[in-house]
Amino acid sequence: MPEAVLSWGTLFIHAGDNMQQRKRSRLGGWMLMVALAIVAPMAHSATDDAAQIRQIMTDQQSAWNRGDIDAFMQPYKDAPDTTFIGSKIRKGYRPILDNYKKNYASKEQMGTLSYSDIEVRLLPCADGPAAYAMVTGRFHLDRSAHGSAAKDDGVYSLLWERTSAGWKIVLDHSS
Repeated sequence: MPEAVLSWGTLFIHAGDNMQQRKRSRLGGWMLMVALAIVAPMAHSATDDAAQIRQIMTDQQSAWNRGDIDAFMQPYKDAPDTTFIGSKIRKGYRPILDNYKKNYASKEQMGTLSYSDIEVRLLPCADGPAAYAMVTGRFHLDRSAHGSAAKDDGVYSLLWERTSAGWKIVLDHSS
């Protein structure tokens, strides 16, 4: 005759070896819950990081479309090793900013910027949340005038670094 056993608020029917199977099953369930408790916040964090980067890019696009190059450059890390690769390789926040201001000297030369096909890939880090992210996509400028930057369409890859000031672009390869 099976006997009822109350364990941790759950009713179990004891029938020989079934009790051991149930204990193993319960242990497996607890292990799964612990694993999910650890992994779920990391997945949520990855989603949040990707959303933060997308929002920064939306804000950057809006700044460009207002004609505000200084605000457009805010997502770039203000450091001497920040790199822009286009027709030339430029290093340093200030040289990159100066180049943008030289090549897009008026609102007409800046035009309207749009991004498309944006893909954010967080790069795994062995000891916690991602410290870097790779973003790829396309850009298009709809404009009535051209300065020395004649290209209206292209692709980009951006390497973002998580810093104390938030996500920052440390490498921009646009062509």
